Amino acid sequence: MLLFKLYYFYDLKGLFMRKWLLLAVLASSVTLSNAQDKGIMSGNFQGNFSVFELDSAIGAYESPQYLSEKSSAEGWLYLNYQIKGFNLSARYDLFHNSNLLNPTGSFSGNGLGYWQISKSIEKLTITAGSFYDQFGSGLVFRSYENRLIGIDFAMEGLHLKYQLTPNTQIKAFTGRQKGGQANRFGTSPEVEKGLNLEHTIFFGENGKYNVNLGGSWVNRTLTKNTMNILASEINSYDLDLRFDPKYNVYAYNGYATFTLGKVSLFGEYVGKTKEAMRNLETSILELKPGLTYYFGGSYSVNKIGKKKKSALGVNVQYRLIEDFQFRVSPYDQLLNGLLTYQPSLTRQASYRLLARYVAAAQDYGEKGIQGDLVYTISSGKTINLNYSNIQKLDGQQLYEEYYGQYSHKINRNLKVKAGLQVVFYDQEVYQGKDSSYPDVNTITPFIDVTYKLTKKNSLRFEAQYLNTKEDLGSFANAIIELNMSPHYSFAVADMVNVDPVRHHDSPISDDIIHYYTLFAKYTIHATSFTAAYIKQVEGVNCTGGICRLEPAFSGFRFTIVTTF
Repeated sequence: MLLFKLYYFYDLKGLFMRKWLLLAVLASSVTLSNAQDKGIMSGNFQGNFSVFELDSAIGAYESPQYLSEKSSAEGWLYLNYQIKGFNLSARYDLFHNSNLLNPTGSFSGNGLGYWQISKSIEKLTITAGSFYDQFGSGLVFRSYENRLIGIDFAMEGLHLKYQLTPNTQIKAFTGRQKGGQANRFGTSPEVEKGLNLEHTIFFGENGKYNVNLGGSWVNRTLTKNTMNILASEINSYDLDLRFDPKYNVYAYNGYATFTLGKVSLFGEYVGKTKEAMRNLETSILELKPGLTYYFGGSYSVNKIGKKKKSALGVNVQYRLIEDFQFRVSPYDQLLNGLLTYQPSLTRQASYRLLARYVAAAQDYGEKGIQGDLVYTISSGKTINLNYSNIQKLDGQQLYEEYYGQYSHKINRNLKVKAGLQVVFYDQEVYQGKDSSYPDVNTITPFIDVTYKLTKKNSLRFEAQYLNTKEDLGSFANAIIELNMSPHYSFAVADMVNVDPVRHHDSPISDDIIHYYTLFAKYTIHATSFTAAYIKQVEGVNCTGGICRLEPAFSGFRFTIVTTF
C-alpha cells in the first residue's frame, strides 16, 4: 500500500519523477539484495554559463539573450552505477535562457534527459529506457548526442543485443526518439523499430585478413494525428499533385568492409521506401523513395624508402545521396528529428578560418569525393594533402577544397606546421542565402608554431589569412597560447575583418571589425575550469561532422567539466 501511495504521488508529478523513482527503487533493491557485493559508481558533469554583450557592429543583437535575458546556462550531470551485471544510468539536463537548442531563440527547461537500466544475461544484453546506438556507419540509423551544438537523438524504449557466435551479433530495438525543443524531456509520438545483423569472417594465417558483413532494417510509423495533418495539406494541392501518404516508411542497408593487410575497402548501400518529402524549390510535398551509396578504400605502409624511415597512408571516399531524408516526421527540419547520420564528406578543420566554410551533407541530393594522402618523409617530417569535391546530382558545383600541410619537428623543442587551403563554396545552398549572394572563393595560408619552454611549459603561435572578395570579405586570425602543464592554459586571439565586404541587407558594420578572444583554463586533477571573452562572427559551426549555422556571438563564456 505504501508503494502504491508513493507511485501515485509521483505520478502526479509527471513522467520525470516516475523515472527517478524507478531508478532509485531498482538501485536500492540491487544494493540490498547484494549487500556483500560492491558496485561501481561513476559519472561526469559539464556546466556552461554565458553572459551576452550587445554588439550591433557584428550583428549580435537580435536574440532574446541580448535584448532582455542577458545570460544563459546549461548543465549535464551523468551518473552510472554497475553491480552484478546490472547497469543503471541517469543524466540530469538543464537549460536556462539557452540558445543552444535554437541559435536564434531561447529555451528554459530542466529534467531527466537520459535514463537507462540494462542487464547482461550470458550472451544477451537487455536495455530499457534511453539508449544510443548505430547500425553500420550510421547512414541508415544512428542515435547519438552532440551537446556542443545542442543535439540529442537518444531513443527511449527497449534495446536488445545478442552475441550469436563470437563473430556474429544481432541487435534490435523499438522506441521513440527524444523530443525536440518543444518537448525536450519527453519523446516524439512516432514509433521507430530496427534490426541489425553483423558477421565477421577471418581468414589467412592467424586470421590476418577479415571481412565484416552487415545488414539493417529500420521502420518508422506516423501517428494518426501526423497523418491527418499530412493528408489535409496534400488535399489542398491541385489534383495532379496529390498522392496517398504512407503511415510506414522502411529504410534498409547492406555493408561490407574488407581488411586485406595494407589495404582496406568498404562499401554501403542504403535504400528507403517512398514517403512524403518537401520539395525545397516549390515547398510542395512529394512522394519519393531515397538512396545513398557510400564507397571507399585506404592503403597504408610503413618503413619504405632506402632508409626505411618513410611511411605512406592514402584514403579515398565517394558518396552519393538522392532524396535520402529520414526523420521522425516529414515536418521536422534542419537538425530536428534526424534518424540517420550524414556527416560532411569534407575534411574536418581545426583552425578557425579554415573551418569557416564547410559543406554540410545535402540529404536532398549530392555526390562527392574526398581523397587524403599522408606521407612521412622521415621522423618529424610529414606532408598531408587533401582534396574534396561536392556537386549536386545534375553536376552543379557546390563545394571544392584543395588542402596541403607540411609538419616539421625541427628539434625536441620546436615544431612547425604550415600550409594552404583553397575553397569554392556555394553560399546560397549551405547557408540558405538568396540567389543574390555570390559563390565564395577563398585562399587561406596558415602557420602553427609550438616551442617547448621547459618540460612542462610551451608557447604556441597560430595564424591564418583568409582572402576572399565575397561573403564578409577577407579575415586575418592570430592566436598566442601559453600552456603550463598540468594546471594552466592561457590564450589571446584576434580575428580581424581586414578587407570588409557587405551585402545590401547585411546587419554588420562596414568598418574593419576585430573579433577578440581572451581565454584561461585551470585544471586540477579531473576537473577543469575555463573562462573566455569572445566575439564570434556568424557562420557554420561543425562538430563531429554535423554542421549548423550559428549567429554572431559577443560576451563571456564560463565552463566547468569534471569526471568522478
